[in-house]
Amino acid sequence: MNNITLGQYIPGDSWLHKLDPRIKLLSLVVLLVSTFLIPISSNLHSIISMSILLVLAFGLTFSAKVPMRKVLNGLRPIVFLLTFTFVIQIFYVKSGDLLVSYPMYISGTSILAILIFLVFYQWSKKFIKFRTIYFFIAVFLVFYFQSILPFFTIKEYYLDVYSDGLLRALFIFLRITSVIIMTSLLTFTTMTTDLNYAIESLLKPLKIIKVPVDVMAMMLSLTLRYIPTLLGETEKIMKAQASRGVDFKESKFKEKVMQIVSLLIPVFVISFKRAEDLGNAMEVRGYVIGQKRTKIDEHFIGVSDIFTLIMSFCVLFVIIFFEFIRWDI
Repeated sequence: MNNITLGQYIPGDSWLHKLDPRIKLLSLVVLLVSTFLIPISSNLHSIISMSILLVLAFGLTFSAKVPMRKVLNGLRPIVFLLTFTFVIQIFYVKSGDLLVSYPMYISGTSILAILIFLVFYQWSKKFIKFRTIYFFIAVFLVFYFQSILPFFTIKEYYLDVYSDGLLRALFIFLRITSVIIMTSLLTFTTMTTDLNYAIESLLKPLKIIKVPVDVMAMMLSLTLRYIPTLLGETEKIMKAQASRGVDFKESKFKEKVMQIVSLLIPVFVISFKRAEDLGNAMEVRGYVIGQKRTKIDEHFIGVSDIFTLIMSFCVLFVIIFFEFIRWDI
């Protein structure tokens, strides 16, 4: 539960915390557009461009005084996605220089060894502190067993690693990491009310075509606000059930299904109760859907906001120049 950082706000007094929320949201959109304008390629200049964006994301994190542990925890849920993408690129891309060509065997002995190891991995991972490193070791051993156990071979194939595959895998890793860090910074440094104001302000032109921008902004901000709250409530329920003898780690599959059901029911009840309390609180404070509302805090765009937005567009223009203009000349 603690690994999910979406929607969490970290109080602070850094320059990124003090920026106008509209400028932060717009700058994030510009940086994300810059990230996805770089085409997936095995060319070295694309890798360099994406590496610069990743360094920029880490630089913003340090300057915002956001704990790096929080940022890394936000990356842990996508470790499997990154690993799966890396393996797919290795097997799929067959261009460039051949770096490694190693015989692999899908055999009776290798399948048996992998099954035994997976059972051991599921049992032993709860005792391991650094589970991410342990996961990578497990992936390596799965392929290692296929290379050293050729007995009772069912199928033989070659693990061919090409330079383009490695570069494309590295590029995708850099892109996903950059996107996760930059989007996490927005919620780390922006309160939910300020984010609601930013979304409503930037989408205000859509009111011309009768789009309920204020309602959409409120729904999105409330969703982000209650993600960490519901996760906290879920963790409390799990601890309460664990104190009553429920074990979510060492149960059979059927028992785990029953435990998850017993966990979801109180979570849904708490969710509906909190939604009802929130609706009553909003009604008491005079909130009416579609009516114009006043703001407690007035936001003004200053010199630092304009400078930040200009620098974001500079990054976009540099990416466009190097990716679409310079290389075509």
